[in-house]
Amino acid sequence: MDQLDSAAAYNDRGMRCAENGDYQSAIADYTAAINLDPNYAEAYYNRAYDRSEIKDYQGAIDDYTKAIELAPDAAPAYFNRGMAKAKLGDAEGANVDCETARSLGL
Repeated sequence: MDQLDSAAAYNDRGMRCAENGDYQSAIADYTAAINLDPNYAEAYYNRAYDRSEIKDYQGAIDDYTKAIELAPDAAPAYFNRGMAKAKLGDAEGANVDCETARSLGL
């Protein structure tokens, strides 16, 4: 692994990995970004999205929740968390999140 010195660099490399379908490497890079900057909402969001891609819906929900804590007006995080909740059978939670996303302009 290259020596990267910033959370943004890991996040960017993670996004490139994800674009190529290498979700495991992407998740590892987002995790490295989060380890460098535990308040990096975008890295949590990106890791959540890729966790959903590999059907780790609970992991995705956990990361979307953290992204929402850090950026409470992030409508896509609510919507995508709602979709992950729906995949796990939590229709009520999914509806609440999707309604919140809608109220934030999504």
